[in-house]
Order: sequence, then C-alpha cells, then structure tokens
Amino acid sequence: MHAAISDSALMRGVAICIVGPGGTQVAVDESVGTWTVNGTPEAAGSLAGRSIERAVALAMAGEVDGIVTAPVDKSALAAAGFTFPGHTEMLATLAGAEVAMMLASDKLRVVLVTTHLPLRDVPSVLSVERIVRTARVTAEGLRAWFGIMTPRLALCALNPHAGDGGRFGREDEELLTPAAREAGIAGPFPADTVFVRAMRGEFDAVLAPYHDVGMTAVKVASFGSAVNVTLGLPFPRTSPDHGTALDIAGQGKADPSSMKAALRLCADIARRINGVRLHTGVRLRHSDGV
Repeated sequence: MHAAISDSALMRGVAICIVGPGGTQVAVDESVGTWTVNGTPEAAGSLAGRSIERAVALAMAGEVDGIVTAPVDKSALAAAGFTFPGHTEMLATLAGAEVAMMLASDKLRVVLVTTHLPLRDVPSVLSVERIVRTARVTAEGLRAWFGIMTPRLALCALNPHAGDGGRFGREDEELLTPAAREAGIAGPFPADTVFVRAMRGEFDAVLAPYHDVGMTAVKVASFGSAVNVTLGLPFPRTSPDHGTALDIAGQGKADPSSMKAALRLCADIARRINGVRLHTGVRLRHSDGV
C-alpha cells in the first residue's frame, strides 16, 4: 500500500486519508488505535474492523468520495467478533445497501451472485430473486460508475454444459433460465465459453453463480491488474484482487500493481459521479481502511 500511495503520478489530483492504526510503517490520518509488535490476531482483527467502520462512516458523511480497502485477514476479523465472511458483506451491512461483488479489469468483468459460502450450499441459496437482484445492481452500477448506458449482461451456468438437458443437473433449466429471462439478460451459458465470449467483447459483464467459477476466470485473465468493486453502495469502494500475503508482510516484496489499479479506479469512479464538484476545485479524498 505504501508503494501505491507513493506514486506521485497516480496520486495527482487525489488527496488520501489513511484510516487505520498507529504503530505501523504507514502514517495514518484517522487513527483507530495502536498496533504493537506483540499484537495478537484478535487485536489485528479489531483494528481492521474498526478501520472499515470508520472509513464507511467518513464516506456516508460525505467527508471522503470513496474507499479503497487493503486486504484483511478474515480469520483475524472473526477472532475479534466481526462475523462477516468478507468485506463485501460487512460493507453492505454498514451502508444498509443491496450490493454485488464485482472483479473488473480491462479484459473482463465478473459479478458474483453468491459470495463466500461452501460450494455444497450454492444450489440452495441461488434463487430467481437473487439472480434478478444481482443483475439489477450490476446494470445500475455499470451505468452510473462505468458510463455503460446499455449494459450487456450474461449469466454463467451452474452445471457443466449448462446441465446438458438435465443430464448434469436441472438447476440451469429450471432456475437459471427463468431468472435470466426475468432479468432481461443472456444465458445461462456454460462456464467454459461464456468468459471467453465476454473477453472478446460480446458482454460487458458475466454473472457467476458461485465464487470460484467467477474469481478463477477473472484472475486467470488479469491477476495483478483486476480490482474488486462493491456495486450498489452509495459511494465507490474498490480493493486489490489479492489477499494479505502474510508470509511476506513487512518485507517490501509485495507487488503494488493491483492496489494502484484499485486507487486509480476508485478515483475515476468518484470523478465521474462527482464531476460537478471537482470542476469547482474541490479536491478528491479517499479513505483507505487498512
């Protein structure tokens, strides 16, 4: 993160407000406590959770135009009593919003219909309502934040070969097809072709029925340059496409490319939705919950 915000060309016209604990290598503007070298996972999770809460509060109050979050250790968050399975669910609760998790790059955009849950639970959680709601949030986000006025969305199938007429499951025929029709989107199409079609320009985004089929596609296509975007929030929130990499923490080895991409995209979205204010000379501020 330090390498990303030290990029003067990237930060031109952007004012950064760092939210997090004191006692680290990064100076903070909004402190939520102090980290010590002997800190426990519970302490780390508490500081991370409070950072996210404070960053959202600043955004909801209009004191910052967007949030760029660094990766968090989900087990540390859980140890501190934050029971959310991930950033996305926590942000949705704090902002009181219906959201969708999107990974975006210059090659592919993927939106998850279900996020952090076991694969065995996916069929029981998928519903027509859930797919239609995700499609609506995605279309609204692409229009407002990306300037795509008529989004072309496709739905990825759940089963191999979209069920192959029921031979490999009936969910695609009985659930996903009616949902796609009601949402006004294309599909469901088999996972082994739909992402290729999107990368060739046929679709603006693909809705994936479960986490790994969507995340694998976009990370194979663009790892290190993709950005996690939480659609549906009243403010832009982005994050890098990778995890904490605790094995190299503090060693100066981390690749800042995805964090830079997250900062750049958040600034671009904020400029798009707040263009009038920016033209009057109001500087853009970001909050980075770490």
